[in-house]
Amino acid sequence: MFVCHDGGGRVLLARRSAGARDEPGTWDCGAGALEFGETFEAAVGREVYEEYGVRPVGVERIGVRNVLRGDPVTSHWVAVVFAVEVAAEAVRIGEPEKFDAVGWFAPDALPEPLHSQCGESLRLFGATSAGSPPADGP
Repeated sequence: MFVCHDGGGRVLLARRSAGARDEPGTWDCGAGALEFGETFEAAVGREVYEEYGVRPVGVERIGVRNVLRGDPVTSHWVAVVFAVEVAAEAVRIGEPEKFDAVGWFAPDALPEPLHSQCGESLRLFGATSAGSPPADGP
């Protein structure tokens, strides 16, 4: 998972389209999966480019999440969360089959509804200073 930011306090969110895997119509941070043999940082760079058509300016790990979804739990994974600085003016929708809008938002003025997994990643980002590790470490 990753939270893209512009280095000036705004975060980038994408609205999930009808073709998204889950929760269409919600605003979300970025995410993706590792490919075999890929480093975390390489996966984040690839996913940011695929989703937003832009290469990261900086990538920093900001936390790890134990993700449990459903009641009862129907999916479970571990997410390594990154803060990713990108050039705001270069961002575009790279996967129109998954997203129908992108936007830059101040952390205190987020759109609604948020994807169920977005809030915790944004909280991790908020616990940092534009991606710098929190005092207690990631």
